[in-house]
Amino acid sequence: MTRYNRICICDCQSGTCGWNCSEFVVYSDRMSSGGVTGPTGPTGSTGATGPTGATGATGATGVTGPTGPTGPTGATGATGLSGATGATGATGPTGPTGATGATGATGATGPTGPTGPTGATGATGLSGATGATGATGPTGPTGPTGATGATGLSGATGATGATGPTGPTGATGATGLSGATGATGVIGPTGPTGPTGATGATGLSGATGATGVTGPTGPTEQVT
Repeated sequence: MTRYNRICICDCQSGTCGWNCSEFVVYSDRMSSGGVTGPTGPTGSTGATGPTGATGATGATGVTGPTGPTGPTGATGATGLSGATGATGATGPTGPTGATGATGATGATGPTGPTGPTGATGATGLSGATGATGATGPTGPTGPTGATGATGLSGATGATGATGPTGPTGATGATGLSGATGATGVIGPTGPTGPTGATGATGLSGATGATGVTGPTGPTEQVT
């Protein structure tokens, strides 16, 4: 099996490129796995074009070479045909209006002409439509009170009317506030001592209590 490495020279830089590289191609690094090399197989179909690689960085500008000798002056060429006349350029914008000049002095007033004859009176025009009724005006001030008329004669007193029914009793009014307590009066004189009352009846004698039990006789003490 034989492998080839493709080396491209692109923009004066050496690097591995895709098969679509259009620059100078160098085949190198032929490596063999050993044994007899078999016959070259048929060329395979061209693969699809791969995407264009990114443009490499621009290399540094080389040193400018020396200026070559000036060549001989060539023969003067024939005069070329006159070019067509160019189109007329657009009209430029109108300049600003100049300042208004000062007003001239007023001329003298001419004499008044004669009055012309009075024209014939024209026909009376049609009456216009009646206008809307205007708003009511404000009420005027009240006039002064007239003088009191004379008192008329008293008429006969009418009969007394029947007494009307008694109206309902009104609600009880609220209780008034208690009045202030009056001052304590003077203590009167002590009255005379009353008569001694009658002596009350003698009360009943209480019942005689039961006789107690006689206790045992104690031992006789011997006197030595």
